Amino acid sequence: MAEIRNLTLNFGPQHPAAHGVLRLVLEMDGEVIQKADPHIGLLHRGTEKLAESKPFNQSIGYMDRLDYVSMMCNEHAYVMAIERLLGITPPPRARYIRVLFDEITRILNHLMWLGAHGLDIGAMTVFLFCFREREDLMDCYEAVSGTRMHATYYRPGGVYRDLPEVMPKYQPSRWRTQHEVDRLNRARAGSLLDFIDAFTQKFPACIDEYETLLTDNRIWKQRTVNIGVVPPERAMQLGFSGPMLRGSGVAWDLRKKQPYEAYADLDFDIPIGVNGDCYDRYLVRVAEMRQSNRIIRQCVDWLRANPGAVMVDERKVRPPSREQMKEKMESLIHHFKFFTEGYCVPEGETYAAVEAPKGEFGVYLVSDGANKPYRVKCRAPGFAHLSALGEMVQGHMLADVVAVIGTQDIVFGEVDR
Repeated sequence: MAEIRNLTLNFGPQHPAAHGVLRLVLEMDGEVIQKADPHIGLLHRGTEKLAESKPFNQSIGYMDRLDYVSMMCNEHAYVMAIERLLGITPPPRARYIRVLFDEITRILNHLMWLGAHGLDIGAMTVFLFCFREREDLMDCYEAVSGTRMHATYYRPGGVYRDLPEVMPKYQPSRWRTQHEVDRLNRARAGSLLDFIDAFTQKFPACIDEYETLLTDNRIWKQRTVNIGVVPPERAMQLGFSGPMLRGSGVAWDLRKKQPYEAYADLDFDIPIGVNGDCYDRYLVRVAEMRQSNRIIRQCVDWLRANPGAVMVDERKVRPPSREQMKEKMESLIHHFKFFTEGYCVPEGETYAAVEAPKGEFGVYLVSDGANKPYRVKCRAPGFAHLSALGEMVQGHMLADVVAVIGTQDIVFGEVDR
């Protein structure tokens, strides 16, 4: 029986390169993959059903927890869907703040992807470099929302509050000397916009560092070039979106094709690949970080020049201010009713999609006129990409499965929603 080399192998779910909760059943001929069957559902939390049992404004926090690496982009789609049913438009300043944080989120996502993908394939240093920059952007999340990950910062009608004028600062401790704290706080002397501006000036040099480590690296290219090739026609048939589709050479980006918020007024390019392999998708995501940096700089300039409201003046969808709540009984009642019962949304259905870092993240929302959704359905980009995994790894070696999972940039919160 020595000549029979067929075996069935469980890849994951606890495998570090399976990102925790993916189980692949691989049918192999020696080292070559014949078939890959993804088993999902190991993280299932029933987010859509939970959102149908709560008032509209209480489910925004659930969206952060879907793709927990690109938090605010998920909120954005859900909040946009509610706004369309309510027939309200956020003020211009709120729209620019949303674009600013969408692009900060895109960089956060791509840094996490680049570090983890590099680690999966065997490049360790890039992981440490990516998390160095990620810390600064996490501080921006914390400055506006009080939390580093699940922000719940976008609200129907605008955003929770305006950008702070003061950045939180490091304090001396037994782990940090006064000299080190002064160095760390140098960029934190001004407002959040000053801090983001300083970040955008240094970030292109950081991307150059990542590229120095990887782009012309012989081992990196051997692990990614001509691996997981998807032609453009097949990418469209499989329902790809985002960098997975653009890596195959299809110039489709919702920010350009179906502009929302302030994207129509901003100047940026859409990077596309040529060969549709893991290496092209890597190049596309790295180029996207440069374009996001460009967009953030334009938003910072606009926000500095244009103060204003960040929430619609529509009492139905916004709570009273803390000052009013503590002075007037009617405002206290309004506050209590707003956060317990929410508000009724007119009957109808809508689909709102954003160009999330991983692709098109959409929310299909049906309202029957009550204070909670009748139906919520999330269109998660990772789900469509994962369904093509078997096709992408067929004929490749076992080690290439890791490279293909990495290039898909899967996060299981949105796949197992």
